[in-house]
Amino acid sequence: MLNLLLPSALALMAGISIVIQQALNANLRTALNSAALSGVASFTVGVACMVVFALAVRDPIPSAGMVARIPWWAWSGGLFGAIFIGLGIVLVPQLGAGTFLALLVTGQMLASVVFDHYGWLGLTQRPIDLPRALGVALLVGGVILIRR
Repeated sequence: MLNLLLPSALALMAGISIVIQQALNANLRTALNSAALSGVASFTVGVACMVVFALAVRDPIPSAGMVARIPWWAWSGGLFGAIFIGLGIVLVPQLGAGTFLALLVTGQMLASVVFDHYGWLGLTQRPIDLPRALGVALLVGGVILIRR
């Protein structure tokens, strides 16, 4: 139980950071009068932080051969990050942070159970069962209650 305490606390902090990130990006959009420039600023700061992190942990630079063996789709994570950031910048002011994040989590859970069920993108296959389906249904109900 204790070995799950720190990872669970860090996951909660990551969730809190998403709320902060979306609110800050929405405020920056208003100040700059540009959703695109707000997203560029967000990614620029993010890249700088990841460079500092990479230097701090001293990960080795992969060889050209190793890079060449990585499937093309493995490099597309940043595209989905850009979609998330861009939509958050536009939608948080319209929907509110609570509704946006409730819908975001619901979308994540719907996709997660489907990806787990089929083992897509290298995930361990975990069939959709009644408790998982019920959990998704409860999330959808929660979105309805938050949005009302």
